Amino acid sequence: MIGKTDAICEVNFDGIVGPSHNYAGLSLGNIASANHRGDPSYPRAAALQGVTKMRGNLARLGVQGFLLPLPRPNTSLSDTLAYDGSEASQLRAAPWSASSMWTANAATVSPAPDTADGTCHLSPANLVTMLHRAQEWPDTKRMLDIAFGNRDHFTIHGPVPPTFGDEGAANHMRLCETHGAPGVEVFVYGRPGGLFPARQHEQASRLVARAHGLDPAKCVFIEQNPAAIEAGAFHNDVVSVANERVLFTHAEAFADQSGAYDAIRAAFPALEIVEVPSADVSLSEAIRTYLFNAQLLTLPNGGMALIVPEECRKSESVWAWATATMASNGPIREIIPVDVRQSMANGGGPACLRLRVVCDPATVDPRFMLDEAKADLLEKVITQSWPEQIDPTDIGNEVLATQVIAARSALLNALNLNELK
Repeated sequence: MIGKTDAICEVNFDGIVGPSHNYAGLSLGNIASANHRGDPSYPRAAALQGVTKMRGNLARLGVQGFLLPLPRPNTSLSDTLAYDGSEASQLRAAPWSASSMWTANAATVSPAPDTADGTCHLSPANLVTMLHRAQEWPDTKRMLDIAFGNRDHFTIHGPVPPTFGDEGAANHMRLCETHGAPGVEVFVYGRPGGLFPARQHEQASRLVARAHGLDPAKCVFIEQNPAAIEAGAFHNDVVSVANERVLFTHAEAFADQSGAYDAIRAAFPALEIVEVPSADVSLSEAIRTYLFNAQLLTLPNGGMALIVPEECRKSESVWAWATATMASNGPIREIIPVDVRQSMANGGGPACLRLRVVCDPATVDPRFMLDEAKADLLEKVITQSWPEQIDPTDIGNEVLATQVIAARSALLNALNLNELK
């Protein structure tokens, strides 16, 4: 068993936006994705925006990781599909999807202080609800096996059975006194039968908790508000996020809001709730601006900062709430807007772009850890190799396929990660 050490901290692993980033509108229930379907995309700008966000958090926290784009186009999937009927365009687009950029869906992570064997457990999400995402987990697992290959410190599982939809960390929260201390893990699931799919199955959450060796008394299972799912909160992290002792949530996040608070507080009495009332920010505006799809970070000085999309600053109601919150002497001391508009147009804010792993950074394969020199390298490769623009009619084009494959290959070469080719 690996004991807690002072070196354990929270490391954010951001997804590098892949060179096939496009707006095919593949994600049912994702309002932004649907609204931008058929628009031209800008993969180079998207990836550079992501690196800039990573640089900011590296400067704030002193540590930052990243995960890589998966192989696209996925020829094994495209060779399997039959392109006919009304869904032909979306079937053609699925093997090109760059949705692995949203690493909040890569896996569910239970840190070593929470698990029975004292290792950090990671379970890749099966993402079975959506075709374009269900193809991800085998390549994601290959990457996790390398990045977290130190078996003295990490345990990597396979995904839960495909009958039960699992969306990874986007429907999982952790509360603790400090990141390195034992915590309480909160799993948020949906019930089927609504206008849009409830992507996280309760049984999937329970299977992950069991596989990770979590103490049942330190696990809380909560139903997401069906109205939030129908409004476009296809993952819990669109309406709530937790960090250490703080739960930052919209007033309409859970099916039974007060019951959810009571259940979490029973397992974690130190809970501090920062609730945004519907009267201040409507559910629809919270989803449109992705106020809650934010990174809530503990800064070295002990205060907390909320990294939000630039869209929040442009919303009158959201920014009025933010201004009042920063003046209230509450736990959130800074609110920092970042430009991730290319991701936002496809329905992913700052929180979608990162997977939180509490660990000793020295136990991670260093090729997946960021420093300023490596950030420079990423920007150089992206600028030289990523397509500047992809139009809807480009999907399936052999010339574009060659460029996308070559761009990813250039990145793997630069990072000495050719075993992922």
